[in-house]
Amino acid sequence: MARNAFTASVAGDQADEPESVVVHVQLRPRRGATRKCLAALAALAAEHDDVVVAVTGLSKDDRVVRVTVGVDLGPRTAVAKFSPQAQAAYAFVSAIFTSLYDHMPVYTAEPSGAERAAATALLEHAAAGAARADALTADLLDTLPGSPAPAWPVPSPRLPGPGERIPA
Repeated sequence: MARNAFTASVAGDQADEPESVVVHVQLRPRRGATRKCLAALAALAAEHDDVVVAVTGLSKDDRVVRVTVGVDLGPRTAVAKFSPQAQAAYAFVSAIFTSLYDHMPVYTAEPSGAERAAATALLEHAAAGAARADALTADLLDTLPGSPAPAWPVPSPRLPGPGERIPA
């Protein structure tokens, strides 16, 4: 995915280009399948090398790791005219939903600052010598921002009463 790195200049910071439209898709693999998800995402990005795509956010909760992928559709005016760049980006997003459906893809909003920082740390970790996606360490997963604990405790299941027990 190195050739598809999403930079700030693509996001519309250039003075001569209009604002770019970015679609964010979140993949939610279970913790044990994170490496497989990232490897599949890298393979899919390699198949669609004309699309600008990057991991823009990374976070976790107690069951899944949330990988947010930013897909650049192109300038707003070109998207409205359904340009070839926008068509290729839509094809990539469609491929995410069809080929990575095991990782529960959903459309999502822009990632938070903490999620962006975690994604940057992942990309730096990968660029620092980890040539394979399975080099993602548990230490990196432990440093991901998590969802806050609920304000109320989750109740435990109640025990059956004496008249509700079924003999075995």
